[in-house]
Amino acid sequence: MAEATPGQPVRRPLPPGLDLLWGRRERGRRGPRPGLSADAIVDAAVRVADAEGLEAVSMARVAAELGFTTMSLYRYVASKEELLQLMFNASALGAEELVIEGDGWRPRLRAWATIQRDMLDRHPWVTQMPMAAPPVAPNSLHFVERGLETMDGTGLPDADKIRIIGLLSSYTLSEARMANDAARAAQEARAAAETSAQAGDDSTPGPPTTWEGLLRELVDERTYPRLYRLAWFAGPLSAPSEREEFLDGVDLILDGVQALIDRAG
Repeated sequence: MAEATPGQPVRRPLPPGLDLLWGRRERGRRGPRPGLSADAIVDAAVRVADAEGLEAVSMARVAAELGFTTMSLYRYVASKEELLQLMFNASALGAEELVIEGDGWRPRLRAWATIQRDMLDRHPWVTQMPMAAPPVAPNSLHFVERGLETMDGTGLPDADKIRIIGLLSSYTLSEARMANDAARAAQEARAAAETSAQAGDDSTPGPPTTWEGLLRELVDERTYPRLYRLAWFAGPLSAPSEREEFLDGVDLILDGVQALIDRAG
C-alpha cells in the first residue's frame, strides 16, 4: 500500500493505460525486445489508423506492421483498449509546447478550437473512439490547460472556463465526426457507382448524397412546410465550405462566452 508523504495525499493506483501514460506502472520481469517499445507500438498503430481507419487497428495488425509477434506487444501494452488510450494521447503530441497567440481571449480561444479541429482532421479515427469520460492523459490535459489559459483575464470563474472548454470540444468533435462520416459515405458511394458503371448498369439513378437531396425525396409541403421551403426554395443549406461552417459555429459559441463575461463583469 502506498504511504503518504507528510502534507501530501496518498497516491492511489491508476486504471490500466493511465498508469503507463503517467509513468506509474512497475516494470515487468521480462526484458525488453530490441527495437520494440511502447512508443514504437503506438506510432505503428497511429500509422495504421491514419491510413486504414480505426477498425483496422488490432494487436495482430500492429505487430505485423512492426515485424514482431503479437505476443511481443503484450510486454509493453496490456490490451487493445490500453493501446487506444495511448493512441489518443499521441494524437495530441506537442500540446505541452503549444503557444496560442492572439489579441484578447476571443481570437486565442478560437485558435485553440481550430487547432483541435486540425488535429481531428489529421487523425479522423479519433472521432470513432469511445468517449465514456473526459480524457485525462498527459497530452490531453496539457491541451485543456492551454485552452483555460486563453481565458486568463476574463474574470470568469474556473468552473465556467472548464464548461466552455467542454462545450467547444464537444462541438468540434461532433463537427469533425460528421465531416469524416460524410467523407467516408461519399467515398463508398463513388466506389459503388464505379462498380455499377463497370457492370454496365447505369439505368437507375443513385441515392441522394446531400441533406437537401434527401429532404426533397422525403418531405411534402403539407406535413413539413418549413423543411419543404428549406429543401426547395432556400438555396444551398450549407456554408460555402465545411470549414467556414465549422468556424461560424465556433463564433456562435464565443458570442455566448462574451455574454457570460458581460454578465459576470
